[in-house]
Amino acid sequence: MDSALPTTSATAAQHASPTGGSTPGSEWWRSAVIYQIYPRSFADANGDGLGDLPGITSRLGALQELGVDAIWLSPFMTSPQKDAGYDVADYCDVDPIFGTLADFDAMTAAAHAADIRVIVDLVPNHSSSAHRWFQEALAAGPGSAERARYMFRDGKGEHGEIAPNNWESVFGGPAWTRVTEADGTPGQWYLHIFDSSQPDFDWTNPWVREQFRDILRFWLDRGVDGFRVDVAHGMIKADGLPDYTPPAEGGSMGGASVDASLEAAGTGPDSWPETAPYWGQDGVHEIYRDWHELLATYDGDRVLCAEAWVDPLDKMALWVRPDEMQQAFNFPYLETPWNAAALKTVVSESLRAFAQVGAPSTWVLSNHDVVRHASRLALTEENPQGYGVGPNTPGKPDRALGLQRARAATALMLSLPGGAYLYQGEELGLPEVIDLPDDARQDPTWFRTNHERYGRDGCRVPIPWAAGHPAYGFNTTGASWLPQPDDWNDYSRDAQAGIPGSTLELYRTLLRLRREHTLGLGSIAWIEGAPDTILALTNGAVTVVANTGADDIAVPSSLADSAVLVASGPFDGRTIHGDTTVWFTTPSTLPVG
Repeated sequence: MDSALPTTSATAAQHASPTGGSTPGSEWWRSAVIYQIYPRSFADANGDGLGDLPGITSRLGALQELGVDAIWLSPFMTSPQKDAGYDVADYCDVDPIFGTLADFDAMTAAAHAADIRVIVDLVPNHSSSAHRWFQEALAAGPGSAERARYMFRDGKGEHGEIAPNNWESVFGGPAWTRVTEADGTPGQWYLHIFDSSQPDFDWTNPWVREQFRDILRFWLDRGVDGFRVDVAHGMIKADGLPDYTPPAEGGSMGGASVDASLEAAGTGPDSWPETAPYWGQDGVHEIYRDWHELLATYDGDRVLCAEAWVDPLDKMALWVRPDEMQQAFNFPYLETPWNAAALKTVVSESLRAFAQVGAPSTWVLSNHDVVRHASRLALTEENPQGYGVGPNTPGKPDRALGLQRARAATALMLSLPGGAYLYQGEELGLPEVIDLPDDARQDPTWFRTNHERYGRDGCRVPIPWAAGHPAYGFNTTGASWLPQPDDWNDYSRDAQAGIPGSTLELYRTLLRLRREHTLGLGSIAWIEGAPDTILALTNGAVTVVANTGADDIAVPSSLADSAVLVASGPFDGRTIHGDTTVWFTTPSTLPVG
């Protein structure tokens, strides 16, 4: 396996999960609010401009005050950082830019002491080309056991000069790179669905499967509570690797457009959208059944969460059947516009599809791969996932409108039953950073598309902690691996803490009320008869009214005597302004459907 260090039983006990197992149906992950940390942009303890594990440890108190149940860390393993850590060179060690294994253990212990669970990112679709396994494959040559670890193939044409098929990389350009063999001659081609520095594993190889079982055990023995599985829909490729040309619409990770997703929802497999031969193949489920059994040997309800960009929702639900993963990111929900009818459809279909397999829906609005929802919800032009927003993007968002909608959308999301994921900085109302200098951009998408797509740098800028401080308190030196905007003082955490109406205080209130009213384990009923721009529902003792339109709407008479629990924007008790969500106490008599 990787350069794993042995974990003694004493170490495993020291870093055990904060609580034991639960009865079926009440596991912590069914209703958890999980906070995504992008380590290089969260907090920097040593001042080099890159966030690190000690920085995370130093800021856990802020997350405990926020009220989250767990943290998910994007990759911090050893990596050349060609793709910000999603190109792993050693799965069982910490990259020195982030710290050491001892730092990881200290962070995990501190998180557990604060009753915060720890989920780590696992990248099983591909490794770094710098990984020892791939370097051994290059040296061993065609037909070797070492090459069988990865997707090496002979080329087409008289001299093998044509790539094995026409697949395109998610980051742009061909998905195949030809190697030079040890004797200096042009040789085989290897597949990389992402960057050329990220060769895909061959998951039909039992050797690969056993290595990853060892990797899972290594981190579970160190006390992690689960894994977010990167590209969980991509590890198996269709037999024969047939040519495929993706549709013009849709995001880079394989999801269909939102309209297609909703149109297909609830239908059988025969009418599902065409599946790319490198996404969503049936063979992935065998892998997750195996991992499920492995995690079940550990206490504490360990969890697997799928990053699976598949449509429709009925197909996505296959990843969370009882013997597979526990959660899957709800990307159709993330991609749904701020529109009452569309939101009602995707929420209803999500709850139906996931309930069919006994799983909770897991809601999400932002992450490290998409435009922050404080900007995305105010875009006026199509912007497929992965394209990003920059100075020349058409339909750039209005910042005030984007924040207003983002607050309202979050208030709606956190009222829904199931789990929820937050992305670092959204609790501060951070917008996408649009005006990054071209020479500062680092996303491979920017380079592999010849600067046609801005990529994901705009949502990855280090977050602000303290107004007026170097790097806004990200560190004490002012260094920052991506430049921070000049106008982020008002977004800083210390500028919002304790300030009524601030986005930070809104999030704290929403999370407190969600917990007090056990909304994550609840169920919803729709309130019918509302205007077209209104989405209204009850979840137990809480009634939620979201106005997705621009016009003000009078509070329904049925709620006139209800107490107001929280509002995403200014609210006088009588009128729900446009792009505003309000939580009320549920009256004893309320017409629902």
